[in-house]
Amino acid sequence: MHPANAARLKRMDTAATIAASAAAATLLAGGALYAGMWPMSQIYGETLIAGDDPAEVALTYDDGPSPDHTPALLDLLARHNAHATFFLMGEHVRRYPQLARRIADEGHSIGNHTMTHPNLLWSSLATTRRELTECQQVIVDTTGVTPRLFRPPFGARTPATLHIARALHLEAVMWNVTAKDWEPISVAAIVANIDRDLARNQHRGRGSNILLHDASHLDTPQKLLSRANTLAATAELLVRPGLRFIAL
Repeated sequence: MHPANAARLKRMDTAATIAASAAAATLLAGGALYAGMWPMSQIYGETLIAGDDPAEVALTYDDGPSPDHTPALLDLLARHNAHATFFLMGEHVRRYPQLARRIADEGHSIGNHTMTHPNLLWSSLATTRRELTECQQVIVDTTGVTPRLFRPPFGARTPATLHIARALHLEAVMWNVTAKDWEPISVAAIVANIDRDLARNQHRGRGSNILLHDASHLDTPQKLLSRANTLAATAELLVRPGLRFIAL
């Protein structure tokens, strides 16, 4: 073989090897993100999602409490004799203790949603442990309730995240209905997102666990993001026939 051709083939082999390595790295990274971010993935460890009764619906609300929206949401749930699960941020519980106590007093489930809402996929073990431990203590001190449930912010977790949660006697809870109510979308769009996933779950003979928000992790005393559309969507769901609303 001519030396020039041999050199060209060698360069081609090298380029193919590099491309293959890059593709493999991309697949590995994609797999890791799926395992750590996709709400229904069980690759990094078992999480609670939903039961096997397609009529059973868990309304779950993250990031609260919020003085603008949690009281109205609690009023709405009370009118329909429905209970929900609230995954509370420690910072917001400390800021609005009376609302956290009201959630507990009205019989809703309370879960740990960390102290400050970090992405635990990138957090150190010490940070993860501190976020869960401090949130747990604030909720206990404020409400007298010891949470047994934990929802990782953004759904982001690693095997170590779940190990730390279990060591604190917390069960990780994900979801199988994504309302996307954190986006600036209409009530109709939120309901459409919910209906799409509800229909899929019912077709598969599964219960539904709906991710909703009564607050935002970006809320400050000076600026609270609106969750009015979430409340309106909740009101539509609560009058639906054939659904049984449960707290986890």
